Amino acid sequence: MLPDVRGLYRFYEELALRFAEHGTDALAIDYFGRTAGVSKRDGEWDYMPEVDATTLAGLTSDAQAAIAHLRTDNPDRPIFIVGFCFGGSNSWHLAASDLNLAGVVGFYGHPDRPGRPGGAPSVLSRVPDFSCPVLALQGGDDPSIPIDVDNLFSEAMTAASKQGEVVIYDGAPHSFFDRKQAEFGDDSADAWSRVQAFIAANH
Repeated sequence: MLPDVRGLYRFYEELALRFAEHGTDALAIDYFGRTAGVSKRDGEWDYMPEVDATTLAGLTSDAQAAIAHLRTDNPDRPIFIVGFCFGGSNSWHLAASDLNLAGVVGFYGHPDRPGRPGGAPSVLSRVPDFSCPVLALQGGDDPSIPIDVDNLFSEAMTAASKQGEVVIYDGAPHSFFDRKQAEFGDDSADAWSRVQAFIAANH
């Protein structure tokens, strides 16, 4: 699981437990450990310098370590990556990496923003390299990610003959599944169901 710009915030620890309750082992990555240390942080800390310090190479290395840990007792264990915001687009970047993934899910990631993490091109440019199914769960009222960009992402996967789906929740903002879950309960419940179905279909 790849957190948002806040890093390993409590929401993601609790979500890992929720996955476990549904029969899926889950591990949440703290990709700021290299630069900010590994102590607990609240949701109000100054995270943007740490976001700016992340690199695609570091992200990939962290994912490799997490995958190796999860496959310790079962080398054939199917691995899925689920990411949110910064982690959403990061999950799609990893779909284009040689990590032998069963699938990736990105919540409100940006498909067309190069340079984040450092050294990364845009996700759109990497679609031809996707090696696993992809699910994108996007807010239809997200000013930072225009619907036109979401549609380009869907069209790019279709054009490259990749197994992918972009779901746009009309009227839902950025972070509808975490920070705004109380206000967008129906959309959040639908998104959770889609994640569970995606895992079951590609397991």
